[in-house]
Amino acid sequence: MAAAEPGHEADGGTGGGTDAGAGSGAGGGGTTTLAEIARQAGVSVSTVSKVLHDRSDVASRTRAKVQRLLEQHGYLARHRPAATALAAGGLIDFVINELASPWAGELIRGAEESLHAEGLGMVVSATHGRSRLTRQWLDSLATRRTRGAILVLPELTPAQHEELRRLGLPFALIAPADEPAPGVPWVGATNWPGGLAATRHLIGLGHRRIAVISGPPERLASRARVDGYRSALDEAGLPFDPALVRYGDFTHEPAHRHALDLLGLPDPPTAVFAGNDQQALSTYRAAAALGLRVPADLSVVGFDDLPFADWVTPRLTTVRTPLADMAALAARMVLQLLGGEQPASTRVEVAGELVVRESSGPPPVR
Repeated sequence: MAAAEPGHEADGGTGGGTDAGAGSGAGGGGTTTLAEIARQAGVSVSTVSKVLHDRSDVASRTRAKVQRLLEQHGYLARHRPAATALAAGGLIDFVINELASPWAGELIRGAEESLHAEGLGMVVSATHGRSRLTRQWLDSLATRRTRGAILVLPELTPAQHEELRRLGLPFALIAPADEPAPGVPWVGATNWPGGLAATRHLIGLGHRRIAVISGPPERLASRARVDGYRSALDEAGLPFDPALVRYGDFTHEPAHRHALDLLGLPDPPTAVFAGNDQQALSTYRAAAALGLRVPADLSVVGFDDLPFADWVTPRLTTVRTPLADMAALAARMVLQLLGGEQPASTRVEVAGELVVRESSGPPPVR
């Protein structure tokens, strides 16, 4: 993606997972796998992984036995942190589909601040929507000193979930494409209320022909934002017109085509609620190509409130998504799990707010 919502365009799943450490044992400097060490110690692969990752929930006698075997096979020498690095507690992996996304910087900042406050470092990886890279990251976990993971991926497949469980690695998801399996910790945004607030705002300005351009219909966020839009129309007694709804992929080009199509209708909308700020800017571009002015001829509302929303002309009215707060909450979930605690809730939705700027105004007189 050029710049998509977190997790968008990631692989649809990597299929089956291999046994933890079942490769060549390259991380240990020899050919012994973690599965073989587990067999020699008479414990599970998960227990070996917990010892390797310095998890506290292993009995001292078992830990000592496993550590001796790990030392014998060269694992611990590779995994001991340098004196100047990770002295306070190790690393947390932050895995995101696309670093090019405008979301990425805010999410990384929020997670990093929370982890650093607790003395942990963070390693950032990007999968670029490729199952091979996701597979490589999972394979590397058994031979690195990762203590937990924050995942900004569209989904966690059953095979991936099982592999993380086998490795004893605590993790949390941010903005998954659909609701994860029960018990999987995740943090999202309040998408339905955001769609409701954006559309109410436009209705309050006098608009009656309001279009919506959203993301993929299979994504939880896309559906929820459109549902909020529909609820606002229903609340105001306005008809829902399917011709005014377009689903894209949260990126620029499809949104631009959808906006041109909507504005070319015989009875075009006077306002567009865009599913994210990038789609809102694509609507700006389409309006300009047709000689329309924002907001005099067309009002536009976005979603996210990324930094550029306050820089463009006119400044964009949008629904603020507290991305850094979402990432900080996901980091705290991982820290709680590392400490042997269960989060108070495994599903947390962070409330956003409508930020009214200059891109929305009364409809034009026709």
